[in-house]
Amino acid sequence: MFYVNSSTGNTLDPRLSKTTFEATTLVGLLQKISPKFKKAFREILERRASAHPFENVQSLLPPNSWLGLYPVPDHKRDAARAEDALTLSYGSELIGMQRDWNEELQSCREFPHTTPQERILRDRALYKVTSDFVDAAISGAIGVISRCIPPINPTDPECFHMYVHNNIFFSFAVDGDLEQLSKKPASNANSNIESLSPVNGSSDKASSSLLHGDGGIANGEKCGGSTTKEQDSVVDVTSDVSAETQLTESEQATYASANNDLKGTKAYQEADVSGLYNLAMAIIDYRGHRVVAQSVLPGILQGDKSDSLLYGSVDNGKKICWNEDFHSKVLEAAKRLHLKEHAVHDGSGNVFKLAAPVECKGIVGSDDRHYLLDLMRVTPRDANYTGPGSRFCILRPELITAFCQAQAAERSKCKSEGDASLSSDSLKAPGVDEQDLTKEGRDEDASSPAQTESSEEILFNPNVFTEFKLSGSQKEISADEENVRKVSLYLKDVVLPKFIQDLCTLEVSPMDGQTLTEALHAHGINVRYIGKVADGTKHLPHLWDLCSNEIVVRSAKHILKDVLRNTEDHDFGPAISHFFNCFFGNYQAVGAKVIANVVHSRTHKKDQGAHQSLGKPSRGQGKWKSGSSARRNQSSYMNVSSETLWSDIQEFAKLKYQFELPEDARSRVKKISVIRNLCQKVGVTIAARKYDLDSAAPFQTSDILSLQPVVKHSVPICSEAKDLVETGKIQLAEGMLSEAYTLFSEAFSILQQVTGPMHREVANCCRYLAMVLYHAGDMAGAIMQQHKELIINERCLGLDHPDTAHSYGNMALFYHGLNQTELALRHMSRALLLLSLSSGPDHPDVAATFINVAMMYQDIGKMNTALRYLQEALKKNERLLGEEHIQTAVCYHALAIAFNCMGAFKLSHQHEKKTYDILVKQLGKEDSRTRDSQNWMKTFKMRELQMNAQKQKGQALNAASAQKAIDILKAHPDLIHAFQAAASGGSGSSGTSGSKSLNAAIIGETLPRGRGVDERAARAAAEVRKKAQARGLLIRPHGVPVQALPPLTQLLNIINSGMTPDAVETVETEGLKKEANGHPSNGAADSKNDQLTSGQEDQAPAGLVAGLPSSDAKKQKAKAKVSA
Repeated sequence: MFYVNSSTGNTLDPRLSKTTFEATTLVGLLQKISPKFKKAFREILERRASAHPFENVQSLLPPNSWLGLYPVPDHKRDAARAEDALTLSYGSELIGMQRDWNEELQSCREFPHTTPQERILRDRALYKVTSDFVDAAISGAIGVISRCIPPINPTDPECFHMYVHNNIFFSFAVDGDLEQLSKKPASNANSNIESLSPVNGSSDKASSSLLHGDGGIANGEKCGGSTTKEQDSVVDVTSDVSAETQLTESEQATYASANNDLKGTKAYQEADVSGLYNLAMAIIDYRGHRVVAQSVLPGILQGDKSDSLLYGSVDNGKKICWNEDFHSKVLEAAKRLHLKEHAVHDGSGNVFKLAAPVECKGIVGSDDRHYLLDLMRVTPRDANYTGPGSRFCILRPELITAFCQAQAAERSKCKSEGDASLSSDSLKAPGVDEQDLTKEGRDEDASSPAQTESSEEILFNPNVFTEFKLSGSQKEISADEENVRKVSLYLKDVVLPKFIQDLCTLEVSPMDGQTLTEALHAHGINVRYIGKVADGTKHLPHLWDLCSNEIVVRSAKHILKDVLRNTEDHDFGPAISHFFNCFFGNYQAVGAKVIANVVHSRTHKKDQGAHQSLGKPSRGQGKWKSGSSARRNQSSYMNVSSETLWSDIQEFAKLKYQFELPEDARSRVKKISVIRNLCQKVGVTIAARKYDLDSAAPFQTSDILSLQPVVKHSVPICSEAKDLVETGKIQLAEGMLSEAYTLFSEAFSILQQVTGPMHREVANCCRYLAMVLYHAGDMAGAIMQQHKELIINERCLGLDHPDTAHSYGNMALFYHGLNQTELALRHMSRALLLLSLSSGPDHPDVAATFINVAMMYQDIGKMNTALRYLQEALKKNERLLGEEHIQTAVCYHALAIAFNCMGAFKLSHQHEKKTYDILVKQLGKEDSRTRDSQNWMKTFKMRELQMNAQKQKGQALNAASAQKAIDILKAHPDLIHAFQAAASGGSGSSGTSGSKSLNAAIIGETLPRGRGVDERAARAAAEVRKKAQARGLLIRPHGVPVQALPPLTQLLNIINSGMTPDAVETVETEGLKKEANGHPSNGAADSKNDQLTSGQEDQAPAGLVAGLPSSDAKKQKAKAKVSA
């Protein structure tokens, strides 16, 4: 029972108060006490109940938002902030009981998983514990970087400091690529970089082992071996490297080693070998620092546990430990990861058999569990990148899997055919010349005993091409090296050209840097090859721009992080705004006096109440006036100018990605997309306002709202649901809708239980379910599933993610299938806006969306608008893809259909002829699509002949009818005035309002999202219009408000760079003036009104340019006839 006691501000009195209020719940008691609370609580419940159930579910790992509120709200008093003192456990007195993350994680892994229900319970527990660990690791990393947590080794150098907080171990990783750029002499900056050569050029002997243009190793003996001469060669190569480089590669973790360690941890988690454990891990980038967070190994902090090392080495192979029991567990995991058991020499010459990298560490914790740590080379080293500086350039697991599957398929094919010689045709990409890879595989089978025993398994030695001395026969070592070299060549000569070909044919269509990175990883390609992708797509502007912009952003990210690392906490805002001004504007380095003025102006801003405080203005000003501190801060970031920044970006791009940025790279970048990409990669949140990106300094300190951590984690995936989705996709491709629906529904149910609804894989299931229902004809069910996917993508991926944009596009198509075209156009406008934000206006997906919008307008009879969308789509495809691309043929065919609906069969035949010519050249005459195009040509030609015949027959009858109509009008002059009045009112009002209606439909009436439209209100408005028209009144079509016009110019600026917004604003302003002033009745005014109306009809909707010349010519001819 809850009641109000008699306590006061000074006295605690638990007795019942005089005003008796009692209730069985706390909420019920508060409702009795406060009527306002009762009303507000009821409104909250009603608002939550009216929303979709998914909108009330919290996302465990939400994305960072790169845009914040503008103007920034004033800082207000909030008593709830005092509770932070109870939740932040940075002090020495920790509040509450800490969670033992390692024990929770390993206990969940030990759950039984024999039945499907047991696997679901186990996966759910693992997902929840890992998500909670990542959340705690983020909070701890922020405390570490903010210096709220003391290190456990304060006497060591700062880069080697380690921290333990909340049972999580934290350490720093350094940016090895940026350090290499700073150490690289200016003379070596322009050194010859051959095809796929390593990034180091510090020594002549190291350069002798670089890759030649054909992808082969120049001197194979310098890449590892068992003889003394070969080992001496390796020593000679590494001896030329400076001591600092060796220290960085051996002791200090780098960005590359931390990323590889995370990938290795994920790989062993997916292998899921009983009795072999890994630590939970996360990587947090915040304020320029990279922090590696791991769960604490049991017993590691309670004294010297060197005796517990049973497997691997802690001193780079000088002393190797080995245990039979541990080796058996590692060997079982190695078979699942395609790793080979091999022999290695230690520093004393002893031979050990390993099935993992030498530098990994197998430790038995105090809980008697076997832990495997430091998994930085779970896959072999990339033979295309050799040399000391590329030690952690390894191949991706997706590539290893794809290569093994391709080899296994080829061997089974040759075995079934009874052919002893192996063919490499299945591995070759069309039009790519490559060496006979399978011939090398046949030699390997003859030389490697392991491959002879099981020809189905392909195993790789992870320690080849390293400084470790391998044991065994020279034949076996050469076979291992050849095996790794073969998969590296497979990446360079097969996978990379095939990926470029998929990009050109739009089989893969990334929209921004994030989706491009995901596509590269899905194909097993490392991001360091993005320069080669850009070189292979020079003939397609949108792909070259996408790759080059991503290289620019990644290079700028490293430089900005270095700036933030050397910046005081209170100067993050000025530092970031100065960097952005140098990056996007034309900014010069400023002096101390100007700096003081900038900081002084910052005292009048009210943006200091954001998430992460950027420092108090008064303290910042005092710091600048304090001599040495001001000079240190000035040298850290204020000396950077646009010229020096872009020079560093070009050098980094050349060093890291072997890509030569053009001289006009500054002017060619898509600024909005690059701003978005850079903010997401660094975690910057800027104010959502209109920026003049063409000015010298578009950003101010007040525009930088906060810095957020960017996280990489090892949250497990549900493999069972993933397999069901893959099988369902195959069934859907074969047209088996019922079976596909069953598989997708089962995967959706499993993921709902494991991860909850707010997960990206759940959104994929919803999308496929919507597609199945759409093909089955159930539009209502498809919209329901698509609505779920849209909510999940917005919550898990972000409001402006390309997948979110495609969700809006699919939702629009489904609404159009229900004949709700106006609502469909609103969703299409949102999709266009988001696509243009992420990729810019020049992208084939934008052109494809234009075609979909044109089809919608065509179905509702607005042929002129549909033609303009199709014409703009055709221009984009011809400019981006070329005049002979299949997507260009799709545009020509759509135009042919549109002209057919208008009765212009001659134009239909002309456009279909272009479609046919393209298809013949690309697909051949025997392709079904080419034959369909030929049939369309015959149909259009036949209709044209029929129309000509009907015109000849009806000419005499039309002449007689026209003379009769003239006689009637002469006999009744009042009819002429009636027709003139109707034409005046209809042309002026409907033309203007129709343009506004179209614009509003495209813009979406400035609503944040299109799914909140009240359909009942739309139906009621339609009834009102019908009744008004019956009474002879004129009502604005679709009930479009006038304030929907301003966003048109904003969307035009984003979507269509070829059309100036001033022209659009001029036409709209004239239309508004005409509508406001009314329509004169004299003849001169009528003629002006007709000209204005025709101009507005010719004016294209959002994102389009002028209409088709043919349609304009027809209108002029018709006007001439009427005036005559």
